[in-house]
Amino acid sequence: MNTSDVLASLGLSDAASGPLSGVYAGKWIATPSGGRVTSHSPGDGAVLGEVAMGGADEYEACVASAEEAFQRWRTVPAPQRGELIRQCGDALREKKDALGALVTLEMGKILPEGLGEVQEMIDIADFSVGLSRQLYGLTMHSERPGHRMYEQWHPLGVMGIISAFNFPVAVWSWNAFIAAVCGDTMIWKPSPITPLCAIAVQNIVNPIMEAAGFGGVFNLCTADVNPVGETMIADRRLPLISATGSVRMGKRVGEVVGGRLGRSLLELGGNNALIIMPDANMELALSGVLFGACGTAGQRCTSTRRVILHEDIAEEFTARLLKAYKQIPIGNPMESSTLVGPVINEAAIDTMMASIETAKQQGGELLCGGERASVAGSEGGFYMQPTVMKATPDMDILQHETFAPLLYLITVKDLDEAIAVQNGVTQGLSSAIFTTHMQQAERFLSAAGSDCGIANVNIGTSGAEIGGAFGGEKDTGGGREAGSDSWKAYMRRQTCTLNYTDDLPLAQGITFG
Repeated sequence: MNTSDVLASLGLSDAASGPLSGVYAGKWIATPSGGRVTSHSPGDGAVLGEVAMGGADEYEACVASAEEAFQRWRTVPAPQRGELIRQCGDALREKKDALGALVTLEMGKILPEGLGEVQEMIDIADFSVGLSRQLYGLTMHSERPGHRMYEQWHPLGVMGIISAFNFPVAVWSWNAFIAAVCGDTMIWKPSPITPLCAIAVQNIVNPIMEAAGFGGVFNLCTADVNPVGETMIADRRLPLISATGSVRMGKRVGEVVGGRLGRSLLELGGNNALIIMPDANMELALSGVLFGACGTAGQRCTSTRRVILHEDIAEEFTARLLKAYKQIPIGNPMESSTLVGPVINEAAIDTMMASIETAKQQGGELLCGGERASVAGSEGGFYMQPTVMKATPDMDILQHETFAPLLYLITVKDLDEAIAVQNGVTQGLSSAIFTTHMQQAERFLSAAGSDCGIANVNIGTSGAEIGGAFGGEKDTGGGREAGSDSWKAYMRRQTCTLNYTDDLPLAQGITFG
């Protein structure tokens, strides 16, 4: 499927001839006032299209649309809300190939990963449909005779979704589909780096929601931080802001939203580590490191940044890893032979090169990579050689997440030191250990082990199933999305006590009057 076919299939065929509207407020706003952004493919630098962004007026239109829809949507029975999400999932199935290809074209991840991201949307739609019949509350026994006490969950309201470029469609669905079955409406501010992906998603779900009279459930406002981003996080009409991005961005969101006593659901930096013990299955560990460090060109929040090697196998594993790195196919992400595509832009290359130089200055040793990669036919693309550096735990650069295919190797003496090194950073998203020893695995998973929100044994740090709650601790923000009971973030809890007697006893045995 070529670029023209992809764009046409997703209703984006006019993107190359004139600006598409990046604002949907229950309907498309023809001429948004927030300036224009050009979408480029990081694979070859080609222009994919131009998008007109929203300004202050368009943001207000989105809020009005979401508020009006919420008044009606919250009264729709949750299973009926789930039925519309089921239809959205089916629509994504029909457009999986085209949307997956667009993710690859606009973001740069290889095509299997682009398709996998859309499959994740489909999976979360299925999860949400089942969830629509399981928004459970608890019943409690009252201490007062003739009283019934229970809790129930109600929709929270209009929520804001701020997503990042690296997962331009899936992260929206994690929030939007679950929030929708909970009865919420929402405004999506996508990354201006990947605006066409956001418009394509709206084009897929809009016909379903509009036909049911609920076009205002999913609203889109492609925009810059100012004025829309800052306005959104300060807006008391939005009780919840779910934000995915850097730690710096998350701290700003948390500060502003907390200042108005709103809720924030934050998915921020990773800086993830993978421990390899002497008894590990080395082939398994090697595969886990390769995908974790090189998948999506190191631009996942769960990408492996640090590999912590037991000294007994450090030399052997390093040799095998470097041999494998030299064989990784780097190239056009649309080609089936490619395993590592481009990083998102020139700034990402500059950041990676600066990190390499800083690591050298702090005593790190460059083992392989460290340079731009040349890809025939893609001279305008942004390609870097996957890079491995030898490091020591005291290097300050290890505290900082570099969003690129840059991996540090650290040698330790035992499991206790390995866990201490892993936990010795400010982030706490994903972690992994490779071991066949039950006691070591359990130690890693214990309260004295990994301090991350995700802890894996004999699988890598990258790639999470939607059934489990996704998120991390410390500077990662503490948020949880997707599976388990993460739906509670999108609802408000209400404790109810019902007296079915003619008496009015007080709790704690208090008498009054």
